[in-house]
Amino acid sequence: MESGAGKHWTEEEVKALLSVWSEKNIRKQLHGTLRNKGIFIYIAKRLQELGVCRDWKQCRAKYKNLKYEYRTVKYAHNSGDVTKTMKFFHDLDAILRYEPVTQLAAEENGRCSATEMQPNTSPTTESAQ
Repeated sequence: MESGAGKHWTEEEVKALLSVWSEKNIRKQLHGTLRNKGIFIYIAKRLQELGVCRDWKQCRAKYKNLKYEYRTVKYAHNSGDVTKTMKFFHDLDAILRYEPVTQLAAEENGRCSATEMQPNTSPTTESAQ
């Protein structure tokens, strides 16, 4: 199996990664975890079950790249630049929009003091929920 950046991810492989990533227990484990090798080993095994042969390092690199690209596009949209797009933006938005933030438990007067901790959530979306 090739490792590193030499082998490009196909659309089907990215969709498989997104389907595993979208699972609630995976999202919870990935959020805020710095030492996440074990999680990516598990993700790589799950992808193998789906017919995608990637090692944990490739999965982690793709995860980081997708997350970075998503945040770049999201920031551009929030700044008024809707010309910046990416292929799996809506899928990633559905996954990353609901990242748990532990500081939300301490709400005062219905206001959320942790919006700065969640750069991918706009205040209007949050107040509507």
